[in-house]
Amino acid sequence: METSEKTERVSLFKLFTAFMRIGAFTFGGGYAMLPMLERECVEKTGWVTHDELLDYFAIGQCTPGVIAVNTATFVGKKHRGILGALVTTAGVVLPSFVIICVLTALLANFADIPVVKYALHGIHVAVGVLIINTVIKLVKEKIKDALGYVLAALAFVLVALPVTLKLPFRISPVFVVIGAAVIGIVRMLITDSRKKRGGGDK
Repeated sequence: METSEKTERVSLFKLFTAFMRIGAFTFGGGYAMLPMLERECVEKTGWVTHDELLDYFAIGQCTPGVIAVNTATFVGKKHRGILGALVTTAGVVLPSFVIICVLTALLANFADIPVVKYALHGIHVAVGVLIINTVIKLVKEKIKDALGYVLAALAFVLVALPVTLKLPFRISPVFVVIGAAVIGIVRMLITDSRKKRGGGDK
């Protein structure tokens, strides 16, 4: 009941403008958008918890479409239903749509200018730093045991390493996420089974 009351107080205008800011000032795709989503939706507004945001992000990775757009849709759906999902999706997409339309018209004339090339190079570096910072934060907060480190290392070897080294074989991140989910479920079932056996013995 308390959650629904809080949900009703979030206006569609606030949802739209918040995600429009995120869409306007994020470069580098969905992964680079995670720090801004966390700052806006978790720290600043409290619309979702940190764990909820990570769940949305993980599901967005496995579902069709852009990760950041899917995540925005989930947040909007939580607070204002289908209309909220449409509003947040429109908000996060609109800046990119406008910017792409403008760049399409201008890039052919300015792409070869040295200043533009160096500016884009600087943006790429900044995006890389944002992603690394997010990864470090997630490792500190979410990996609690040896199995977590093994899964993280395995995911890196299967997904990031082939791309970095330009190896011929590549595995979709979707399969890695699904595989990690299956391992988590199996571990939960084994742990619960051991607890029940321990309780029965007592």
